[in-house]
Amino acid sequence: MVSAFLDMDKRQTIAAAAVKASSELFPERGLGQAWKPIREKCYEAVSNYLATSERYGNDQALHRDARTATAAFEKSVAELVSAAQSIDAFYNGNRAHLEQATATMSTIPVLGHQARAAADAARRALDDADQHFSEYPSVVTSAEHLDSALMALAQAERNERADAIRVEAEHVRAAAAALQEALAQAPSTQRHAQMTVSAVSTRLAAVRTRVDRLDPAYSALLREFNAASSADLVNNSGRSREHIGQADADLKEAVEALAAGNPEHALALMAEARVHLAEAEACVDAVTDRLSTLRAVRADPTEKERQVRFRLKDAQMFAVNHGLVAEWGSVLDAQLARIERASASLTGTHPDYWSYVVQLNSVSAFITEIVEKMRTRAGRH
Repeated sequence: MVSAFLDMDKRQTIAAAAVKASSELFPERGLGQAWKPIREKCYEAVSNYLATSERYGNDQALHRDARTATAAFEKSVAELVSAAQSIDAFYNGNRAHLEQATATMSTIPVLGHQARAAADAARRALDDADQHFSEYPSVVTSAEHLDSALMALAQAERNERADAIRVEAEHVRAAAAALQEALAQAPSTQRHAQMTVSAVSTRLAAVRTRVDRLDPAYSALLREFNAASSADLVNNSGRSREHIGQADADLKEAVEALAAGNPEHALALMAEARVHLAEAEACVDAVTDRLSTLRAVRADPTEKERQVRFRLKDAQMFAVNHGLVAEWGSVLDAQLARIERASASLTGTHPDYWSYVVQLNSVSAFITEIVEKMRTRAGRH
């Protein structure tokens, strides 16, 4: 009976430790709940074992009622063996996962140690770095993140939660690596910022030149075409100059930041300046492109129509060749009426060419959408 107890107890200890590891590291597997009835069976067997041992634990009790004692011992042994078999069935049914959980759990203390070693190395690198670099926002932020990650790791260790320790240790390693990277990039940041400021200054001058062409182009739109053709562009001149002014202010502030030894702030300002320059260019392009488009349409109004009719015919042929006429034929045929309505709108001394272009572009985009749907449908067959 003692041998059966020791065997069962050994198996239970191993399985219970593995289940504990699984419950902490992989709670979604639910093995803790599945283990409960087996654990209760083990507890009951042990309880009966202890009661039998106490009752028949001396020679006098054994000789006084040997038959009853023998039956009690046999019953206890059978319960212990049955409990051991239940443990084996549970463990073998989940062996791969339980062994993985046990192995992972054994590495948890090492993970915390390794994370702190990485943090210490990053801190030493910060202490050894040029004092000027340690004031860069990226370095300051990275150092603060590392401090926060270490505090979270310490809290997880106090709570003795293996899953949290593993996650927080990874956060510490990542924060330490980020600090090391920020320090590594710091020496080249000043030069990079100087080059960026120079590049943005050159681009600012080029965009200013382009903006100077906006007003003449807009005046040409008003003189040559229906007022409705440029109504949506009326504020482009003011908007473009506003963006130019904002980019110029960013550039001047960036130069001051460089002089003050803060190249990262200069780079952030240059990123904002580039956004403003792109917006200014978009304002210019919208006007000059509109003028070019309308002049081309005025020179040959039917060219745009022919292009869209060709796309429609091509789509209709695709529908015929892939047996999709019943589904899409009427939809495509309806686009012909839209094309004709757009063409019929070009009337009067100053036709609204832009409305004509917008209508045909809408038809073209719709045809493209239908073709994509037909291709998808055809690919299924």
